[in-house]
Amino acid sequence: MSDQSTFFALLSRMKYIERWALMRSSRPENLSEHSLEVAAIAHCLATIGNVRYGRGLDAERAALMGIYHDMSEIVTGDMPTPVKYANGSIHDAYKDVEASAEETILSTLPEDLRPTYEAIFRGTGDESDAYLRRLVKAADKISALIKCIDESQAGNAEFRTAEKTTREKVGEMAAQLPEVADFVREFLPSYGSTLDQLL
Repeated sequence: MSDQSTFFALLSRMKYIERWALMRSSRPENLSEHSLEVAAIAHCLATIGNVRYGRGLDAERAALMGIYHDMSEIVTGDMPTPVKYANGSIHDAYKDVEASAEETILSTLPEDLRPTYEAIFRGTGDESDAYLRRLVKAADKISALIKCIDESQAGNAEFRTAEKTTREKVGEMAAQLPEVADFVREFLPSYGSTLDQLL
C-alpha cells in the first residue's frame, strides 16, 4: 500500500471548477461554494424529514453526500445543463464519463478507506440511502435556483430562463417530497435579501 494518496489534494481543486460556464454571471460560483450549499440544504431537508415526517434519516450522511455529489467534476468540469440534457445519447454518454471520473478519483484512495468513500459516492443500495439521494438531488436543484435568484437580484437578465425552468423543477420535486415543499415555503423567500433585511 502506498504511503501517499492524492484524494484530498484532488478534493481541494473543487475551488477551481467554475459553474454556469455558458452563462454570463455577475459573480462567478465555484464547485466548492456550491457543494457547501448543497450539503447544508441536504442536511436541512433530512432534518425536516426526521422532525416533521418521522423518517429516521441520517442527516449527517446527507450533508456528506452533498459535499461529494459533484466530485466527478474535478475531472470532467461542469457540464452545462442544456448540453447534458440535450438528448438521451448525450445524457447517457455523460453518465458514463461521470462514472469513469468517479472511479478515477476513488482509485486514489488507500484500499482500506475506499469502501467508506465509495458508499458516499455511489450509495449503499438501501431504501433510506435512496431517499437521501433524492434529497441531495433536490438540494442541488435548490442551490441552482438560489444562484438564479442571486443573479436576478443583481440585475442580470441572463438567468431569467434558467430561473423559470429551475423553479419549475424544484416545484415538481416539492410536489413529491414534503421536505422540499417545507424548505421552499420557509427558507427560500429570504434569498436575495440584504444582510440588514435578513437580520
